[in-house]
Amino acid sequence: MAANFKNVNPFVLRYALYVSLVVTVFVTSLLYILGLSEPLIIGAFFILSLISSFLILRVGIENYVLKLIKEVYSEVSLLEGIRFTGSSVSTDLESLTSDIEKFARGKKIEIETLKIREEYRKDFLGNVAHEMKTPLFTIQGYILTLLDGAMQDKKVRKKYLERANKSVDRLLYIVKDLDTITRLESGSQKLYMQPMDIVELIESVFEMLEMKAAKKDITLVFDKVYEHPVWVNGDAEKLEHVLSNLIENSIKYGHQGGTTEVTIEELTKDKLIVRVTDNGDGIAKEHLPRLFERFYRVDKSGSRKEGGSGLGLSIVKHIAEAHGERIYVESEPGVGSEFSFTLQKTENSSSKSTPELKASSPE
Repeated sequence: MAANFKNVNPFVLRYALYVSLVVTVFVTSLLYILGLSEPLIIGAFFILSLISSFLILRVGIENYVLKLIKEVYSEVSLLEGIRFTGSSVSTDLESLTSDIEKFARGKKIEIETLKIREEYRKDFLGNVAHEMKTPLFTIQGYILTLLDGAMQDKKVRKKYLERANKSVDRLLYIVKDLDTITRLESGSQKLYMQPMDIVELIESVFEMLEMKAAKKDITLVFDKVYEHPVWVNGDAEKLEHVLSNLIENSIKYGHQGGTTEVTIEELTKDKLIVRVTDNGDGIAKEHLPRLFERFYRVDKSGSRKEGGSGLGLSIVKHIAEAHGERIYVESEPGVGSEFSFTLQKTENSSSKSTPELKASSPE
């Protein structure tokens, strides 16, 4: 009983007082008319009516409110796991209010997230359609031209077929990158973690891209001579993809006769950082936060000077995050750009390749 009166509801007490005052005034008036008014009797009647009104209102209102609370608890699935005592209106109302506020905040965040995802989905589908539209229309144009009679000219036929084939290659390139990024985001892409010499991997990428670099007279160099291997832990194939993408971009957007320099630095006791630096045009600050978004391009014009699927940097970011690492970008227009990513150091160079983990979906 003490526990019950400890949590006296002010609402019940206030209205019990109102009822008692009204009834007491009415009874006092009646007794006065009958000539039976006695202060002691009136005082005792007021106290008795206050107690009885309070008890009646408390039981009635609490039973009604508790019934409503039970209905809310049963209908709001998120609150199913919350303990319902049914012993005190004030206590359960406070608990219910707090729980519903949490529920509402969670739903608000969920709705906002769904809106963002919906916008992201629309942008993604629009970007895919835009990227595929150009090569498809190009292929269609060449084929229709050949069907309209140009096929009879052997030189024109060969030239148009070669151009159509380039557009097919571009479509395949886009589809391949879409497949790669989908696997990375879904977590179905396995990473085969193993100790590797990052210097040797970079040299391999240099050899692979030296012809492209030579066309623009761009020199691919290390910042210094690395006489000993630098061992890191990672998926060699995926890290080669990261390096080739970053170095190829530095060639694409670098100045004629420029330089692409790769630096390997110790970041902490267990981490090192690989930097890819060029002296190209650079990137304006407003573009830097969105560089790793899918299909985002600095050049918004329809006729872009450089090709690509628009997914390269997004894939690079996903691969880095799948390794549990970070990727960074710094750039200044007219000076150049630097892309860098961290790697886990290791000293074990004899371990065999094992499917250690899966690429996780990014936050």
